[in-house]
Amino acid sequence: MRHDRLPDGFGVRIDPRVRAYSGGRILIGGSPARLLRLAPEAAEMIGDGYLEVTDPKSAVVARRLLDSGVANPRPQLLPSLDDVTVIVPLRNNADGLARLLAALRGHTVIVVDDGSDRPVRIPESRGTRCRVTVLRHDEGQGPSAARNAGLRAATTEFVAFLDADVVPRSGWLEVMLGHFSDPEVALVAPRIVALDPESNALARYEHTRSSLDLGRREAAVQSRGLVSYVPSAALLVRRQALLAEGGFDESMRVAEDVDLCWRLERAGWRLRYEPAAHVAHDHRVSFPSWFARKLFYGTGAASLAERHGKGMVAPLSVPPWMVVASLLFATMSKWGLLGGVVTLVTALARLRRVFTALDNPTRIASIYLARGFFSGLWQLASAMCRHYWPVTLLAMLASRRIRRIAVTMAVADGLADWFTHRDAGGLDPFRYLAYKRLDDIAYGTGLWLGAYRARSVEALEPTAPAR
Repeated sequence: MRHDRLPDGFGVRIDPRVRAYSGGRILIGGSPARLLRLAPEAAEMIGDGYLEVTDPKSAVVARRLLDSGVANPRPQLLPSLDDVTVIVPLRNNADGLARLLAALRGHTVIVVDDGSDRPVRIPESRGTRCRVTVLRHDEGQGPSAARNAGLRAATTEFVAFLDADVVPRSGWLEVMLGHFSDPEVALVAPRIVALDPESNALARYEHTRSSLDLGRREAAVQSRGLVSYVPSAALLVRRQALLAEGGFDESMRVAEDVDLCWRLERAGWRLRYEPAAHVAHDHRVSFPSWFARKLFYGTGAASLAERHGKGMVAPLSVPPWMVVASLLFATMSKWGLLGGVVTLVTALARLRRVFTALDNPTRIASIYLARGFFSGLWQLASAMCRHYWPVTLLAMLASRRIRRIAVTMAVADGLADWFTHRDAGGLDPFRYLAYKRLDDIAYGTGLWLGAYRARSVEALEPTAPAR
């Protein structure tokens, strides 16, 4: 039986994106966004936005803030580094392994050689830096099976999975370990950054927009949240929690990390994304291998839909009123514009009822309606260019008006994405836009290919967001 009582000294900090009303008794934020009502005593505990657990009451309030997604953890306790075993699944990447082991000074490491053409050998001099054990599969069984073999062989409370093509940065493990002072946390993941950020234009694009890089903002990992999963290239997990869920699904060669996150979440565990911890990844920066990898990622959606339901992998999840309003505005006719306005006003009236307890509910409802509408527009534009690009292309060939709208949305979406993710030393907006569209075409092609192979369209079906 698990106990979710947070320890004394554990702190939570209200996320800076959360808005407080009515003297801090009502908080709006999180992902997906929600409205959280607090008792006056609980609101007083938070004070300037920070709450430290000192007794059972404050522990309950802190847990509620964390589970609502309006606060982030600030743990004070740190498990021992000796309680961690590093597991490295490997196939034919001896150079990457040597580079990784050089960065793992003093750790206990299990290398699982998954059928490499030349069996892995660890030089004796390497043992002075790491305590390395090598397990070997004579034939390749896949990365999931290799990780599970290392998981079963480990004896420590925590295990860190690191692929052979990564290099952890200083302090990566300490930053993540603190999260396990919360007894309900089963998995923590670092931010994946580029090992090679600038060797060519594609490297610079990947430095800014890699599929493995989930951004600068810390977050809970939730299937329907802003961070819905974390990649298996670098993970820190509670070993018994993972064993209880059967480890990685060995039948999956892609999206096994998504599946693992969602199974752990369904079992009641908490998962965290910690961008203060950095692990550098050797991204693919030659166009053929890069494009093929993006396509490969897309094929995983079909198997996820089969295991977890189509609502979990829907390419598009926007409220019906937003779709109706967008379609009406897109007609650019007098009646269409009028219908779009009426749709928005109707949605505003419904949303206003949610905020009736607040001062000026109409203003607050208008702000959140506008945010929802433009967020939905961005989702639509992204889905048109990424998940549904074959449909968009056919529609463009059939209609000049659709062609104009689609090109405008493709350019606007790409430039907005560049503006959101731009970084020092990154690409100019024009080359970024070209790579972004190719990125989307590759992933979308994989999505449709996976659906064809599965003989199922579940991974392609849009859905309305859960209430």
